Amino acid sequence: MPRRWVAAVACLAALVALACEGGGEGEPRPTRGTPQPGGSGGIAALGDSITTGFGSCLVLTSCERNSWSTGDGLRVESLYRRLRDRDPAIRGRAHNHARPGARAAGLEEQARAAVRDDVDHVTVLIGANDACRGGIEAMTPVAEFRAGIDRGLRALRAGRPKARVLVVSVPDLYRLWEVGHADSRAVRAWRRGVCPALLADATSTAPADRARRAAFRDRITAYNAQLVAACRAYGSRCRHDGGAVHRVRFTLELVNPLDWFHPNAAGQDRLAEVTWRASGFAD
Repeated sequence: MPRRWVAAVACLAALVALACEGGGEGEPRPTRGTPQPGGSGGIAALGDSITTGFGSCLVLTSCERNSWSTGDGLRVESLYRRLRDRDPAIRGRAHNHARPGARAAGLEEQARAAVRDDVDHVTVLIGANDACRGGIEAMTPVAEFRAGIDRGLRALRAGRPKARVLVVSVPDLYRLWEVGHADSRAVRAWRRGVCPALLADATSTAPADRARRAAFRDRITAYNAQLVAACRAYGSRCRHDGGAVHRVRFTLELVNPLDWFHPNAAGQDRLAEVTWRASGFAD
């Protein structure tokens, strides 16, 4: 490979790394280690790839600077940025424990990490991966999903009983199929195994495929009902978003053009807007 090509590739790799991991100009990145002394206890995010900002930069990888919850970049007015605007003392105190592929069963481990952070605000958005499995029969049973949520919330309540917790509804993924199944670019991307329980054979009108999609939609509805009940059981320090995220009318302009599934920066900003209004963090 000519030397000038090597240099060009190295420069491109550096730019991608900066886009996915670096903060905006003049924006310090949140620390994820020992909390700084003084001020508010900051915010921790629990959940899956949506909360890691997956696919919101230039490549299909996590891009936490664009997270609706803890992002510190300039393209998303995250909950962290909004809290920091109200209380500059939390500067540098955002912790993102969400993981791509995470399901409700892994929420307890993330919650214990948030407890160690000594945060005063916690967001929880999880459930898409419990539904987006190989098929309807592989989806997490509703009772098992609820048990995972309860274990995570119990860990938070035991370790940070005064923290304010926002439990967010699962996005309306069926809506994504509705707006995307007629788009050839989205259908091609989905064939690579994106949420097969819903998006496999996306253009099929066969009765079995229509029934599969309806069963998927019903399972998300059931998960959302359990999230409401789990937050209510937690007590007064937990607030549910009232279905605000599920009601977001996602279009293809709000998802990235690589997998046509995860929110892009505009989609993350929309999530931040509706969750902030529902959070009560500004009260």
